[in-house]
Amino acid sequence: MGIKRIGKHLIEHRWRVRRIFPPSVLAAIERTIKATEATHSGQVRFVVEGALDGAPLFRDQSARERALDVFSHLRIWDTAHNNGVLIYLLLADRDVEIVADRGIDAKVGTASWEKICKAMETDFRAGDFEGGVIRGIEAVSKQLAVHFPSQGGGKNELPDAPVVI
Repeated sequence: MGIKRIGKHLIEHRWRVRRIFPPSVLAAIERTIKATEATHSGQVRFVVEGALDGAPLFRDQSARERALDVFSHLRIWDTAHNNGVLIYLLLADRDVEIVADRGIDAKVGTASWEKICKAMETDFRAGDFEGGVIRGIEAVSKQLAVHFPSQGGGKNELPDAPVVI
């Protein structure tokens, strides 16, 4: 555990998340999830967490480990076709993680998810958080549309609203 990382997480304020992701941006993200889910039968969730605190921080939990916890907590794995996907942003680390349920992950693979994460991180470094998230959701949805095309009138199994932790 590095002192630099602890410092970033202790200094990262929740107001920064609200500044970068105000209600208008969260609404645009929700609309994008809703629109792209019409093209496939998968489920997409977006979660942004400002910083780790308490036990996760002092255990030096990685963004990947935290994303797996969030994936489980939000029950994204609990979809009929095992095709739920979490896009998780840990803002203090500027780290994006994609956690995909086994049904879609077996078809897409780690390299494709990493490519999407890297593109989003590039957008974030340029200060384009809204655009980066929207393009990331669209890229994930393209993968879902290839492997789990829309069945027409399918049930929305998970909420479309972004989660801010």
